[in-house]
Amino acid sequence: MEECEAKIFIADFLGDTGRIDLKIRLVAGEKGVNKLITVPDINRPGLTLAGFYDFFAFDRIQIFGLGETAFMRQMSDEQKEKTYGRFFSYDVLCCIFTHEESPDRVFMEYANRNNVPVFVTSKGTTRFISTLMHLLDEAFAPTVTLHSTLVDVYGIGVLLMGKSGVGKSECALELIERGHRFVADDMVVVKRIDESLLMGGGNPLLLHYMEIRGIGIINIKDIFGIRSVRNRKRIELAVMLEEWDSTKIYDRLGLEESMHKILDIDVPFITIPVRPGRNIPIIVETAALNQRLKKLGTHSARELDESLKNLIGSGKSEK
Repeated sequence: MEECEAKIFIADFLGDTGRIDLKIRLVAGEKGVNKLITVPDINRPGLTLAGFYDFFAFDRIQIFGLGETAFMRQMSDEQKEKTYGRFFSYDVLCCIFTHEESPDRVFMEYANRNNVPVFVTSKGTTRFISTLMHLLDEAFAPTVTLHSTLVDVYGIGVLLMGKSGVGKSECALELIERGHRFVADDMVVVKRIDESLLMGGGNPLLLHYMEIRGIGIINIKDIFGIRSVRNRKRIELAVMLEEWDSTKIYDRLGLEESMHKILDIDVPFITIPVRPGRNIPIIVETAALNQRLKKLGTHSARELDESLKNLIGSGKSEK
């Protein structure tokens, strides 16, 4: 298990960022685009432009909405020189103007002079902030890399764990052959998006690749088609594959639900003993379907246990 530190630069907002297009363009301060963003938050500088600097969060992305731009337009040239001079005396990270509102000439001169990137977006302020915060939250999310395999089985993200050589990749390969979708093999990058959501994906370098002993490296997308892969999936079940140990007592009822902690979030956890003759992919499929039922409020083992208790209770009452 290897924890990773998130890093995101202003330059990452230029053009298409991948899954999310911010529809943004650079209009000033090009020399400052390689600044490192250290705070996953934004600031609306309305009070700052009015002269209140006591709590000026200059190290955050500055968002200029319709209110800020309207206030700036009514300032005289003398007021702009004074206001912008003080504003840019701080080490401002960057500025973004929404609603296609472009900053005035004086503002851009100060931005270029102080190497502060200034962007303009066609998006509205509220929607843009929502999109930007989602992007920042994910970029700064706690991250860990796990030696495991992640597969989407019936809509459930199943994390296959176990010692090297126990058969994780082979199990995943059979699941893919049966129509399920491959996410990542060997190195699963897990992000904690919020207090209850774990998203798993592959290392960009190893995306869609899998190692099969005896064959070597294969590309799942090329062999099975684009429908057999997905780039990331929410992790909702952890499955430990281990060699059968005759001295160990395995769970045969499933009344109590075990948990596996990943980045301080509990994930439902089961252990599947592996030995010749056991069809592990079918067991994993069944475990995924059973997990879906539990999410819908149906717990088969507990229902049977409750029925037996009611039957025994009714028998005693008759006596």
